[in-house]
Amino acid sequence: MLRGQEWLIVLLVIVLIFGARKLPDLARSLGASAKEFRKGLDQGADEEPNEANTSET
Repeated sequence: MLRGQEWLIVLLVIVLIFGARKLPDLARSLGASAKEFRKGLDQGADEEPNEANTSET
């Protein structure tokens, strides 16, 4: 597991790669992607029981 100093190094590398101005946009798009992923998982979980019921009849 990463500790405090290691997280700071990772954050510094990310800032150097992407630049401080793009970090808010990057975080926003990452959050939107995670939200869409969870939404897809929820939709898939909702559809599975329905498919199982229709295939049995």
